[in-house]
Amino acid sequence: MLPTSIRAAGLLHRSSLASASPAIRATVTGARSFHACSCRLRAADPPSAPTSPSGPAAPGTMQSSAVPSTKIGRFVQYGGLAVKLGAGAIGESLSRMAGTSKPVIEGASPFLTPENVQRIVTTLTQMRGAALKLGQMISIQDSGVFPKEIEEVLVRVQNGANYMPRRQMKQVMANELGRDWQSKFKHFDPVPFAAASIGQVHRATLHDGTTVAVKVQYPGVADSIESDLAHLRSIAILSGFLPKGLYLDNSVAVAKRELLWETDYMREAAWLAAFRAVDLPGDVFDVPRPIMDLCTPRVLTMEFVNGVPLGKVADMSQETRDWVAAHLMRLTLHELFTLGFMQTDPNWSNFLYDPHAHRLRLLDFGSTRAFGATFLQHYANVLEAAANQDAAGVMHWSEKLGFLTGYEAPAMRDAHVAAVLTLGEPFAAGQEMYDFTHARDVTHKIRDLIPTMLEHRLSPPPDETYSLHRKVSGLFLLCTRLQARVPCRQLLLEAIEEFRARGETLIQLPEGVVPSPLEEVGVTCASA
Repeated sequence: MLPTSIRAAGLLHRSSLASASPAIRATVTGARSFHACSCRLRAADPPSAPTSPSGPAAPGTMQSSAVPSTKIGRFVQYGGLAVKLGAGAIGESLSRMAGTSKPVIEGASPFLTPENVQRIVTTLTQMRGAALKLGQMISIQDSGVFPKEIEEVLVRVQNGANYMPRRQMKQVMANELGRDWQSKFKHFDPVPFAAASIGQVHRATLHDGTTVAVKVQYPGVADSIESDLAHLRSIAILSGFLPKGLYLDNSVAVAKRELLWETDYMREAAWLAAFRAVDLPGDVFDVPRPIMDLCTPRVLTMEFVNGVPLGKVADMSQETRDWVAAHLMRLTLHELFTLGFMQTDPNWSNFLYDPHAHRLRLLDFGSTRAFGATFLQHYANVLEAAANQDAAGVMHWSEKLGFLTGYEAPAMRDAHVAAVLTLGEPFAAGQEMYDFTHARDVTHKIRDLIPTMLEHRLSPPPDETYSLHRKVSGLFLLCTRLQARVPCRQLLLEAIEEFRARGETLIQLPEGVVPSPLEEVGVTCASA
């Protein structure tokens, strides 16, 4: 049930089993110091081309460009994009009539051309917010869905995030912290060292000497989420850009909810406090302290932490790689079955390794969400059945959880069970350590099942699994990148056993840390 590579994540996105594949943002760093946020591109030296923990990024530089901050301004941009896409489609249609077209996909919509994809990427990069976020979600799809030419352009969505001009940044800071905001810092670097889909990050120093990172949200992003997603939905339907079998409306609804969470920096500060208030496994994790006096819904200030991005760990010893991967696997299961809430953004920059202190630092809690006990009970049963290669158990608990309706055709049910059992192989009996160098084999097995599941799926996956499987797929991709050996079965069964020993109850957060987290996310689950 757990995706074992980013390819598997993309494939399962379109099966009845897994969530919509979100973007695992290729995080970029050029220094050992990295900030607690969803950092994507290092901007301390804008002319330099960024690099990614997972390999070199696409050539390019960070640029300063104003963010359209009003609904009218954003509507104009989307309207212009629609016109350009239409013109491109007309040109492609004429080329096809003349016999001079060289389509990248035979029989595809005339909207689906490399030129139109380039237009979409350019607009998403400028608009940021929901536009860039959804573009990143699309860009993670498996190569079997998009041809190589389009996939290469989509990668630029992950690597493209401009930062706002200094004038715009100062206006946001003044609106949030007051016109005298600069007096609250001993030093504030006006050039961001990172930029992402929702905000950019600056390094600063407080008057007491504390080095902090200040995440500043792009203006208009939070207020335009619903309209942005509506425009993007229309463009996606018009262009035929998305693959068949994708539950677009459900994906958009989930994206809207998660974007609303991520644009509320006070919510993120509260989750930071929550993670600092609980015991994390192994005594190896650190969570930066939010500076609450300098936090608002649009500005988040926290301790600046040091470490190397996990992509760099791939160059370290096998022992170190195994240690990092095993602790992150343990943390993920602890979040799920002990805490009942999880930081779900799989961006590798959200986890730093300090080789000197031999510790892991956890960053960016904007996408944290809680899970209901009933959902977790059923989910644990599905995982256990998959680990034990129990086909009947997988079928039964998949229906309870809501992955299947019970009315699917036999071909769909067989494909679903085969996919879950395949994805349970890392947790199967008979192996003390799972070697993630074999994880890509799982992807190839799943790929053959996708056409059947696309054709016969009757319902989208449970909403909870969109963010959950985003985290898990990112973790498995990381373990594969590190070529780590992890005692997956032992860690899973221990986590489930402890969960059940507590009567399948979750820990209680200190009162007032995060108000009503389950009520906040509207957790639902198929009835038992």
